[in-house]
Amino acid sequence: MNASADNAKPSLDALIGRLSALHQKRIDLGLERMHRLLERLGHPERKLPPVIHIAGTNGKGSTLAYLRATLEAAGLRVHAYTSPYLVRINECFRLGRVGGGALVGDDELRAALEEVERVNAGEAATVFELKTAAAFLLFAQNPADVVLLEVGLGGRLDSTNVIDAPAACVITPVSMDHMDFLGDTLTSIAAEKAAIIKRGVPVICAEQTGEAMAVIEAQAKRMRAPLFAANESWHVNVEHGRLVYSDERGLMDLAAPRLFGRHQFDNAGLAIATLRAVPSFRINHAAFEAGIVGAEWPARMQRITTGALLPWGPQGSEIWLDGGHNAEGGRVAAAALGDLEERVSRPLVVIAGMMANKDALGFLANFAGLTRHIIAVPIPDTENAMPVDRLADAARSLGMRVEPAPGIEAALRALAKLAYEVPPRILITGSLYLAGHVLAINGTPPA
Repeated sequence: MNASADNAKPSLDALIGRLSALHQKRIDLGLERMHRLLERLGHPERKLPPVIHIAGTNGKGSTLAYLRATLEAAGLRVHAYTSPYLVRINECFRLGRVGGGALVGDDELRAALEEVERVNAGEAATVFELKTAAAFLLFAQNPADVVLLEVGLGGRLDSTNVIDAPAACVITPVSMDHMDFLGDTLTSIAAEKAAIIKRGVPVICAEQTGEAMAVIEAQAKRMRAPLFAANESWHVNVEHGRLVYSDERGLMDLAAPRLFGRHQFDNAGLAIATLRAVPSFRINHAAFEAGIVGAEWPARMQRITTGALLPWGPQGSEIWLDGGHNAEGGRVAAAALGDLEERVSRPLVVIAGMMANKDALGFLANFAGLTRHIIAVPIPDTENAMPVDRLADAARSLGMRVEPAPGIEAALRALAKLAYEVPPRILITGSLYLAGHVLAINGTPPA
């Protein structure tokens, strides 16, 4: 790292700390503060190129990654706003450039946040609201062709839900998560997500449960928004390891996604359907292929192939990292592990750390048929992490053998002392906060 970056980072961290003190709650859903802040900034959200707004429970980031890679392969400049970040706050803001975008630099991000801080004038606002306002400011100041905007939490009252006429609204699979904010039924959660739908704007929807789909269909009808739903308007199949996409305009035979897991075929299909649903996006076959193959999204069934972790674990072992943290996230990760097991059989060990408000039993149950060995670890430097003994109790109730460890390094070194006929496959999972910690100590932060 160069000297200027070294000097900039502490002041950026200090600024984030200052902004965090403006509101006693980390999450406080509502749009009144956001509208007031954007008005003071001169409404940068009204000065953006076409916006694709993405809500859902799982798969938002991966779908956005396919959209970005495909649009960039078509020669377009793409701004992207995502959350949460894994290692550095800069990851939330990607600025479009000719030839491919880049994370915002420290100086540019600090300037945008300081401007937001100035106009906010010390009033109560959550960090997410201030970050989102800074994103709109950055995106309005830098020319681009498309903005990809990921919902932070829910949709209806999320700070991103201030775009009056996006080019498209995308809804990824909806499942149970964040029940303390969004309600404790699938119907209520789906209603929060579907509230991003705008009048007359195309809605592209992943495969859903019957309950969630009924809510989304009703909202689309209410808003007179054309609905393009998976398995109705468009279809994705896996044939001979390739992605075969079809809709009323025809069929595309594409290479398999670079991101691992059967669910990534569905996420890639959702991205394709989105770009084909908006007439102004003219994407050719070559760009779709390049985007599907080239998309990157860290901590989603990511194989760790370099860095500090490898020497700590058993020699010859595979180390995988996945930020899944709810029952559905556990299901798709377990399915991906099942595919790996069919290809090359190895004993599986799961190293897990979770947040206190997550359903540990529902998450870990997905792995009960794949492994009996769980190592429970804390999540360092994180408020509201689940105590290791509580996580261990959940695993034991599923009949799993559980060992606590004080951290990732200790867990891997303990595994290295065991005798294996075949080097194990190790999955580190349970939280994006844990995934960020792993990437940081491994020396491989997202770029």
